[in-house]
Amino acid sequence: MYFHKIPLSLLLIFLTLATIFHDSKAQNSQADFLTAHNTPRALVFANGAMTWSNTLGNYSLNYANARAGACNMVPSGGPYGENLATGSGPTFTGVAAVNIWVNQKPNYNYAANTCSGGQICTSYTQVVWANSVQLGCARVLCTNNVFYLVVCSYSVKGNVAGEWPY
Repeated sequence: MYFHKIPLSLLLIFLTLATIFHDSKAQNSQADFLTAHNTPRALVFANGAMTWSNTLGNYSLNYANARAGACNMVPSGGPYGENLATGSGPTFTGVAAVNIWVNQKPNYNYAANTCSGGQICTSYTQVVWANSVQLGCARVLCTNNVFYLVVCSYSVKGNVAGEWPY
């Protein structure tokens, strides 16, 4: 009932902070990462939904934080499958990163199990790798306060030479 007594400047600050907080959480949750992965998986094989792993989520977060200073996509070399992406602005969400990887699908020739000449498709094939059943991801703001780094880790590791993803 006292809403009308709040100074307009204070109300605007509150609304701005609420919007920033809401945007920072949008499309970066465990459920968002899982949906962004499991939707394209369902298009290529049945019963392929991954589940969230806190172990993989923590691994991704620790690695993303370790890379936040350089903010570049250097593979961890760890025991898990991995996808990395960087982008700027609040619209570069975890889901946006997964969409970059999934958008490599046209480069993948399933019949030959190869990428089109000069193209990349290994991020896509990791997303849909049938033996990968657990997922953990993280999105961190790099120390330059401009770019975000997204890391997703997968168990079982995909992209095994000579094997098809599904």
